[in-house]
Amino acid sequence: MNKVCADARSALAGLLKDGMIIMAGGFGLCGIPETLILAIRDSGVKNLTVISNNAGVDGKGLGILLDTKQVKKMISSYVGENKTFMNQFLAGELEIEFNPQGTLAERIRAGGAGIPAFFTRTGYGTQIAEGKETREFDGERYVMERGLIADLSIVHAYRGDTEGNLAYRKTARNFNPPMATAGKVTVAEVEHLVKPGDINPDHIVTPGIYVKRMIHVPNAVKHIEQRTLRKRQRADALAGTGAEV
Repeated sequence: MNKVCADARSALAGLLKDGMIIMAGGFGLCGIPETLILAIRDSGVKNLTVISNNAGVDGKGLGILLDTKQVKKMISSYVGENKTFMNQFLAGELEIEFNPQGTLAERIRAGGAGIPAFFTRTGYGTQIAEGKETREFDGERYVMERGLIADLSIVHAYRGDTEGNLAYRKTARNFNPPMATAGKVTVAEVEHLVKPGDINPDHIVTPGIYVKRMIHVPNAVKHIEQRTLRKRQRADALAGTGAEV
């Protein structure tokens, strides 16, 4: 079955509605499904609850949806790189449900595995545990966390075949694989689109059964969240001159 759509707009056709829950893969700006995020912005859908490790940065990633105030609530682990997020939160225009990063990852994995809830020691005795069920196991106190399921998951993969099998590259793998399993519908964007059988079965991380639709983004922009530079020594500096560029 060929699951490839012509563009992001057609891939999301009939899936978007106001007030829905969307999972968006990525970590910072690494491995984000930005082409699909742009299509969500252009659709005008609003009052979204977005589950993502972070909220992007100003003008990039999920920051695009914050700029247009289409997001009502974020379920995240880290949002410290986005001034727009901060301003909207302090103004009471945006809700946030903070999660320890490992807990967020496990909540997503649990949702995809059909596990409604689990217990973890992380967060017990802190504000994270307020209002949640706690229980003792083997002399230790644990807090119950619910699994997460989204109406729509959008993910980014390095390589995918036309049947929806996906493979990821290095750090860009991050939250994409668990989110692909935890959406009622998953739409993927892939940098390299190949024929079925061209991906080594041992390299497939997300089986195509989880992916409903996909798009090819051969020229995906890969933003650098924080650019760090250092001086480089000249070749003769290796001989002990100490000269620098």
